[in-house]
Amino acid sequence: MMQFLAKAGLATLLAAGTVAGAAAPASAQVDVYIGNGRPPPPPGYYRPPPPDYDRPQRRQRGCDPRLAEDIARDYGFRRTRVVDVTPRRVIVEGWTRRGADEISFGNIRGCPVLRR
Repeated sequence: MMQFLAKAGLATLLAAGTVAGAAAPASAQVDVYIGNGRPPPPPGYYRPPPPDYDRPQRRQRGCDPRLAEDIARDYGFRRTRVVDVTPRRVIVEGWTRRGADEISFGNIRGCPVLRR
């Protein structure tokens, strides 16, 4: 009987040691604060988002003047510059093989060529 009690006591000690060893790393991850808790965040930490945060970016409607200049270069114009932008068209001047010339683009997306 004494041998049985010795083995049972040894098993209990091993079980208690295993449980205590496994619980120690888990308890090390708990934060303990004494006093008022964590220090307050710095000023401006909780600032609201900018007014247009949830609004999508506004896309430019019409022909972008830089795109019109690039297309004019593709048509053989050199030293291009935008001369006039109206609600209907974008006029680009430049130099071709024949001398000074101008080209007109529609003021819609994609800048279609109106007149050469």
